[in-house]
Amino acid sequence: MAKSPKKSKSRLWFLVHSWLALPIWFFVLIVCFTGMLAVVSQEIVWLANPDVRASKPDDSAERLSFQQVLDELHKAEPDMVVRSLRQPDGSHFAINAGVTYPDGSSPTLYVNPYTGAIQGKVPDFNFEAFTRALHGWWLVPFTNGFSWGWYLVSLLGLPMLASLVTGLVVYKKFWKGFFKPVRTGHGSRIFWGDLHRLAGVWSIWFIAVISITGTWFLIQAILSDNQISISSEPIVPVIAREDVPQTADGSPAPRIDVDQAARLAGLAVPGLEINFVMLPATAYSHISLGGPGWYPLMFQSADVNPYTRNVDSKFVISDRSALEFVTESMRPLHTGDFGGLPVKLIWFFFGLVLTLMVFSGLLIWTKRTAQATAAAIKRSERAPRKARKETTVEIPQ
Repeated sequence: MAKSPKKSKSRLWFLVHSWLALPIWFFVLIVCFTGMLAVVSQEIVWLANPDVRASKPDDSAERLSFQQVLDELHKAEPDMVVRSLRQPDGSHFAINAGVTYPDGSSPTLYVNPYTGAIQGKVPDFNFEAFTRALHGWWLVPFTNGFSWGWYLVSLLGLPMLASLVTGLVVYKKFWKGFFKPVRTGHGSRIFWGDLHRLAGVWSIWFIAVISITGTWFLIQAILSDNQISISSEPIVPVIAREDVPQTADGSPAPRIDVDQAARLAGLAVPGLEINFVMLPATAYSHISLGGPGWYPLMFQSADVNPYTRNVDSKFVISDRSALEFVTESMRPLHTGDFGGLPVKLIWFFFGLVLTLMVFSGLLIWTKRTAQATAAAIKRSERAPRKARKETTVEIPQ
């Protein structure tokens, strides 16, 4: 029985719809692949660029304190103003020093934490910045609030979460698939289908983390673009002019050094592991210090008055609201940037698994759509021949 023209048209539109979904598959694939690279992009830069490494001059060398690093920088460049010092997550990385030169340029320098020597400048846009920008907002510039690229990528969190839920509903008793082998020798469709299911089962926790945190990035952008803040972090006022002690000639009195400020901050915030220092920008500014605490997904900070030695302000984990405790955990959970190299390697591995899962889904979808398209073309070619045969009238002899 011949199919009606209406059904044929419906099948044709379904095939068009299927092919139009391919760009979405490729978009998801690229986001997953670049996210996998972004997790270890800092380590890739470390491998490629010796300036990034915290190389020991000898086995007995010990790391300098922040104040000692600052002293070495002032010796090397007396006219240079150091704005900040930051130790990236991992002792194998050089210290990043934000500085300003007399000509007004403000680069970030790689500084050896054992010698205080300047090893090079951080490029304005290196591999790490490229992969994170490509993954996070597709290099679309931020002109007025969050870019549409950010919205486009973070929107993927919703269908990813939906696909996880529907996948668990469709795949009954999914826990039995943890050790189900991938079948080979039965065709590519079966192979990629088995691989897709196996990768999906082992990645359930990772997909949940990535999709939930990705959805938070969407909410974050919406809140920010509508000037809505949920932060309870205090605004630190500048030091009053009358509270700045002066010397006999009227100039501001000497300030305490960074190591003294670090000791005071450590007393005020027990367990504080300082890995960044913001130096006073003016005579009325505090020394700001911070780093992770007992909960590695959040930072704590303290602002030390460089004249009175008082900790005028601090923001610790216990100060956060329940909502902040959740939302501030989202970014490190998404990037794996909270437990050093071991956690990054776990995130990289499951990012690779997720990328392979999307790739296998793309292949299954493409092959199925291509086969359906080929079958539709064959049917359309047979239809005219059949019509001509049915309309041919046999003339009796």
